[in-house]
Amino acid sequence: MKSSVILKGFSAVLPPYHRPQEEGFDWLVEAHARAAASSEGREDSLEKWRGRISRMVRRYHCAAEHIGRRRSNLEDFMHTDWRRMEIFNLLESPQGKGLAARSRFYAETANRVVEELFAGDIEPPSDLLHVSCTGYVSPSPVQRLIGLKRWHDRTLATQVYHMGCYAAVPAIRVAAGLLQCGSSKVERRAEIVHTELCTLHFNPLDHSPEQLIVQSLFADGHIRYAMVPLDAPRDDHGTGGLELLAVREEMVPDSLEDMTWVLSDWGFRMTLSRDVPGRVAAALPGFLANLFAAAEHDYPEKAAETVFAVHPGGPRIIDEVAELLGLREDQLALSRAVLFERGNMSSATLPHIWMAAAADPNVKAGTLVASLAFGPGLTIAGALFRKC
Repeated sequence: MKSSVILKGFSAVLPPYHRPQEEGFDWLVEAHARAAASSEGREDSLEKWRGRISRMVRRYHCAAEHIGRRRSNLEDFMHTDWRRMEIFNLLESPQGKGLAARSRFYAETANRVVEELFAGDIEPPSDLLHVSCTGYVSPSPVQRLIGLKRWHDRTLATQVYHMGCYAAVPAIRVAAGLLQCGSSKVERRAEIVHTELCTLHFNPLDHSPEQLIVQSLFADGHIRYAMVPLDAPRDDHGTGGLELLAVREEMVPDSLEDMTWVLSDWGFRMTLSRDVPGRVAAALPGFLANLFAAAEHDYPEKAAETVFAVHPGGPRIIDEVAELLGLREDQLALSRAVLFERGNMSSATLPHIWMAAAADPNVKAGTLVASLAFGPGLTIAGALFRKC
């Protein structure tokens, strides 16, 4: 798909609670030990579980050298006074509160965050897209915003849900399409907003290595950005934007069960095969060749001068992409920096890397930015930009 639009106007809201990664490991150990002891109904087994879980966390965690700290909208992660936990009162429920309570918390938080992100907006966009895979509520946060702003007959709401970490790419593909057939009542401008509360879906009673990795990797993140036509007035998209040259998505054959994201009684549960990095890596060279060709560029010719915005599903993903494609560390620096500063924020992660690329003076105007993300399917999604 070719396009003629620009991404601009990036703005993020930071979740209020954060701890260094090492302190997060301590919380995980206490939570898993408490959940196990509560499930058994044996207080005297708590110390045994602390030792066991501590060894497992240290073996399977995402190390502090890769993630410095992670943020959450839940104060629960800042203490271990279980009785005053909003979700993780493990004395009452070893898995934490159920999906209904978590959904209420998601709705309250997402509505508040979207209102904050658009607090200063007066002029309506033609389209508002809400992207998330960590909660559902209807009316959606962007529908509520349209009602609050009295944009009823001028702004259309679109929900882009449950695609996981790669969802920012289909979101910009949808937004570009909407701008092509948009209403003439207002200036064509699509606003995209992500609200991801990944930490809401931890389950301290699941001690599997897979879940310990997930619970040491994911974080909350919220961001908005605008898409405008390339021919919009210059002062509308200003400096630091990213011109969208091409988008592409494809599914890796025979990989449907390698990554899943399903609803359960207690919340949303991710499964992640150890084969994912290898499967993604094997498909990438052909994928990138087709992505660049869609923008009339030759990938081998342009690769060395391209900045890569790779979704950091984990440090191993970045490492394997770098090794397979022969990339220099400076080409992946923004991806590693966002992972270190924020953790994996699911669909909100790529836009944070795009925001960093747009603002970074070391990424010069005219530089190609190749963006890649991966999610259930197993889906590879990519976008090629040019820095404005």
